[in-house]
Amino acid sequence: MLRQEDNEKLTRSGPGTPLGGLMRAYWQPAALVSEMPTDRPVKAIRLFGEDLVLFRRADGWGLISRFCAHRGVDLSFGRLEGGGLRCLYHGWLYDAQGRCVEQPAEPPHSQFLDKIRIANYPCVERNGIIFAYLGAGDPPPFPAYDCFVAPEEYTFAFKGLWECNWLQGLEGGIDPSHVSFLHRFVGEDPRDVYGQQFSEEVEGTGTKLSKLVGDHYRPDIEVESVEHGLRVFAIRQLTEQIKHVRVTNLLFPNAFVVPFGNSKVFTQWHVPIDDENHYWYMIFYDFAEQTDKETLLQQRLEGVSLPDYRPLRNRSNNWGFDPTEQRDLTYTGMGLDINVHDQWAVESMGPIQDRTVERLGVSDRAVTANRRMLLRAIDTFQAGGALPAHPLDETQAAKLVGPLAVDMISPSDGWQDRWQEKEAERRSASPWFRAQPESADA
Repeated sequence: MLRQEDNEKLTRSGPGTPLGGLMRAYWQPAALVSEMPTDRPVKAIRLFGEDLVLFRRADGWGLISRFCAHRGVDLSFGRLEGGGLRCLYHGWLYDAQGRCVEQPAEPPHSQFLDKIRIANYPCVERNGIIFAYLGAGDPPPFPAYDCFVAPEEYTFAFKGLWECNWLQGLEGGIDPSHVSFLHRFVGEDPRDVYGQQFSEEVEGTGTKLSKLVGDHYRPDIEVESVEHGLRVFAIRQLTEQIKHVRVTNLLFPNAFVVPFGNSKVFTQWHVPIDDENHYWYMIFYDFAEQTDKETLLQQRLEGVSLPDYRPLRNRSNNWGFDPTEQRDLTYTGMGLDINVHDQWAVESMGPIQDRTVERLGVSDRAVTANRRMLLRAIDTFQAGGALPAHPLDETQAAKLVGPLAVDMISPSDGWQDRWQEKEAERRSASPWFRAQPESADA
């Protein structure tokens, strides 16, 4: 359990909060490239409790305050002109740096516009996601993580709205033991394999992952600190000679990296809209084959409503709960999409989980390790110290690689070496993987 003051510290992310300051020091997903309108690429967004407007420029993206400094009019309706946004009310024109560059109604000799500047943040596009830096000073360089260096044709990006605090979503992703129950099928898993997590057979077993983890529900959990955050091992003893090894990762401060079948992996960020709602953003990448983006997009759009990417199964309809399905097919009774299962788990806790009354066990090692890391990092940030996974220059950024995320079986003896050998084999066989600089993750 947490003290109330620590729970507040880890869940409040608005402007001026300790957590908000820390998370703004990292690049954060702001929007999908695919969700930006093609005829007029302008969109109102909300990040960390701040209302902003994102728009396309000739050489990239601009992100500025949503409201005009003059009379507070909504700039998301503004005219896209000359690489900036012009307010509809009095014609004030703002550039991507938030500077007011024209005030048509003011006298020709007026220098009033030189005094006007609204919030503005740099943006960079990476594999289908527009990332924004909302912190002070120069943004850090991007790490050389797989999700960023994989060629675009081997990736797929998507997002989803969850109506709860960001930390609940993140903690679900670094909790290896829940998959044995939440994602279990009572009957036969009927899903197609492609694009469906836990639906592939674990190589060498002839068994789908959903059944394997369901049958072996008491993994040994090990957690180690690494340069990118945490590496999490879930080890299941299948026979006296064979273990199932699943390696996942926390990318500090608000993402995780999870294996997705035998050749695929995804990185997922949990990004506050405000304290009671957040988006998850995903970059899915394949080491072996180019992604079938059309199929992946269709699969995911079937379960959400646009433009908000809100799941069709949600609190208002009890996440589609069906007691007959729970008896005969899925452990949850909430459909075949395991994203909905995760969504139910974290939304059902309430908008902000009260961690003062929870009771954590040995299987929660990754959750407790992450909370300790977050609390230390908040204090370090406020003291002006060095942060985890926060490169100061390109040399440091190039050393933040991977992370390694695998799902495999291994002889019980020597599994600590075998999973790294297996991952090296996968990377050496990949048509796109390029050797990364040696680092703590190698």
